[in-house]
Amino acid sequence: MSVENPRRALGVVFVIVFVDLLGFGILIPVIPLYALSFGATEFVGSLLIASYSAMQFLAAPVLGRFSDTRGRRPVLLLSLSGSVIAWTMFGLAGSLAVLFAARMLAGAMGGNIATAQAYIADITPPEDRAKGLGLLGAAFGLGFVFGPALGGFFASEPVVSGARSLLPAFVPVSEFSLPSFAAAVITGLNLVAAYVILPESRPPEARTVVSEERESRLEQLVSALRTHGLSALIISFFLVSFAFSALESQFIFLTNDQYSYGATENAILLTYIGIVIAIVQGGFIGPLTERFGEYWLALTGVAIQVVMLAAVPFSPILGAVLPSTGNLVSFGPTLPPGVIALLIIMTPLSVGNALTNVSLNTLVSRSATADEQGGAFGLTQSAGSLARTFGPALAGGLYTGIAFWAPFVAGGLLMIPILILLARVDREAVSPSTA
Repeated sequence: MSVENPRRALGVVFVIVFVDLLGFGILIPVIPLYALSFGATEFVGSLLIASYSAMQFLAAPVLGRFSDTRGRRPVLLLSLSGSVIAWTMFGLAGSLAVLFAARMLAGAMGGNIATAQAYIADITPPEDRAKGLGLLGAAFGLGFVFGPALGGFFASEPVVSGARSLLPAFVPVSEFSLPSFAAAVITGLNLVAAYVILPESRPPEARTVVSEERESRLEQLVSALRTHGLSALIISFFLVSFAFSALESQFIFLTNDQYSYGATENAILLTYIGIVIAIVQGGFIGPLTERFGEYWLALTGVAIQVVMLAAVPFSPILGAVLPSTGNLVSFGPTLPPGVIALLIIMTPLSVGNALTNVSLNTLVSRSATADEQGGAFGLTQSAGSLARTFGPALAGGLYTGIAFWAPFVAGGLLMIPILILLARVDREAVSPSTA
């Protein structure tokens, strides 16, 4: 380790990743409706959502190799600089083409997560590495909780009106552009802080030229699918991510069509979902795992999602027996009975997804040797990126071409094969705590 104060450097990386994800999260409730404002269909809007993951999948290994040869710090600074440009373009976009260009640039810069993980591996001893990577996961969770909340704040009418009166006339201010500019400013401040206080973790003598003969992420994924025991888990993780991406990509389209919810209303709903997931992953997973084991938690999580994911679009019907509660907060959405039913459905659905993701990751880790842990997690990330690339595209096609309920029902049905795959897993090999 070349860093004089590893604990301080770890804290710096935590803040950098958190603020980076905060900037990304701000735009989650904005992006689908931004696309619709340019006349895009839900299918095209879904492609806009998917373009981020596609570029992240392609760029992550490139940035990773660059960080091996040139250092972690330059890559992190480069990616933050690119994100500032991307979010600024997003706010200034005058066409759907510019939105796509900005989203794809942001996705390419989002490939820096692997570099952040490598940075933590550089500055932590093996026995503390899991804690360091866990801290990175906490930064992820917090970014996705507070990001959408900030996005809803900057998209709210009082804030937009106030910004119009304060900013120069040449600055385009709307419920879509203002969150984009906020993300750019936050990321820009993050860039300045990283430039000033982030040390390099990889000394010059450790930087070697990486062989171009290394397997691509796609080739590694194909190889893993041929490995007994690991293939069922990787396919399961892919299907979970693919199916849940139907909810992630179509949720805002659904609430906009069914309840006329805009960015602010959706931000409150998404913040609630993020809090539920964070509570499960941060507080309940440990005790539940000790009692039941990862295998049974994964099965339970999938079973919950089979039912609840398919039930999401039918919340208006289920809400027919529920009363309205008025406004959630003074500036928030009115909660008609259908939305109350939607929140009731989303609560166990979010719990099920949190249980499944954490448990499957752990099972994949258990299936690999101590020297293969990084590669094992890289495989799940690759499977997830591919799922979040193709899943939204298919979901958008079903939403536009068949009916609003189709992608959610299809997502629930896709969970059923996972139950079959998990039934074939050798529980003693991957989950000794349940033996």
